[in-house]
Amino acid sequence: MNTPPEKTAADFFAGIGLVSLGLTRAGWTVKYAVDYSEDKRQMYEAHFGPGHYHVKDVADVAPEEIPPVTLYHASFPCTDTSVAGTRAGINSGESSAFWSFADILKGAGAKRPPLVMLENVEGLLTSNKGEDLRAILKTLNDLGYATDLLLIDAAHFVPQSRVRLFMLGLLHEKGQDPLEQEIILNQKALARPEKVATYIRSNPDISWTLRPLPPLPRLSLRLEEIVDPEATWWTRERSDYLFHQMFERHQKVIHQMMSQQRWSYGTVFRRMREREGRRQSTAELRSDGIAGCLRTPKGGSARQILLRAGYGQFDARLLNARECARLMGADDYSILPELPLNRALFGFGDAVCVPVIEWIAENYLDPVIEEWAKQRLAA
Repeated sequence: MNTPPEKTAADFFAGIGLVSLGLTRAGWTVKYAVDYSEDKRQMYEAHFGPGHYHVKDVADVAPEEIPPVTLYHASFPCTDTSVAGTRAGINSGESSAFWSFADILKGAGAKRPPLVMLENVEGLLTSNKGEDLRAILKTLNDLGYATDLLLIDAAHFVPQSRVRLFMLGLLHEKGQDPLEQEIILNQKALARPEKVATYIRSNPDISWTLRPLPPLPRLSLRLEEIVDPEATWWTRERSDYLFHQMFERHQKVIHQMMSQQRWSYGTVFRRMREREGRRQSTAELRSDGIAGCLRTPKGGSARQILLRAGYGQFDARLLNARECARLMGADDYSILPELPLNRALFGFGDAVCVPVIEWIAENYLDPVIEEWAKQRLAA
């Protein structure tokens, strides 16, 4: 067979489909998507249309129901691997859903996809002293996949700090020569920062297949460019209340922003902090032009606030659904006008940044497919 693998994918823990969107932009076709959330299905199908999204627990997915595709992608839950979560690891809680995905791969047998990509938070690097990540990579090795690691901050693409770990598996690839591996690690690629290189070097018994990569792009989009000009700002009273929840150093920054004859933008999260001698809800300002990492709105403190200041005044309000979409690089995502804000925020806060996926597809997945196509033609 001399035809190259098709650019087709199945998306597990698919959420509202931002991975699907990134792959689609890179010329891939997502033939199967699955998640347990009916709310997320509605958002997904409002953009992509019906037909291939399945509402069920990944643990209930039978390998034979998945159509033949080249790539399996899985963004398994980060609840127990994040430094902001329980840190219980992948053997308990929601993050143990990884093992259900692994069972699907095992059950696929000879029909396993040639490419696998997993995504999770940066905390997986250190969860249970790195043993959780090691267990995942060893599982992929046992299933015939040589592996690679990337750590990418969405801030290279959009004005949002969002660092995510990507684990890639290539089927039937031989373990890499250590010298070749070291040459690639010494290239200091931004997608494999030193902490990733250290992890790879510290686990020489894992079957690795590292690939050279281009530099990540420099951010060109500014925070002010994602702002919805039609959104309504809070009342003066509510904005002033937020101001008085801040440390004095953040209040001084706002005064400096107000003194300019232009609008400057920042973002705010509320956190419990020791302030004025007691622990209380505190508004913390970020004014470097990058939004904080979008979160799922499980509590009031998880909702990110947008702040603008200039011309002697300042205003504040919650980020809206369209602004969250833009922060995820999903500017063209179809959002139903009747969609409740918290449902939209949950969908975007629990997703993967679109241009990051697009970059990985174009600079990693596509070159692999092209190489395989050349090898088949030469065979």
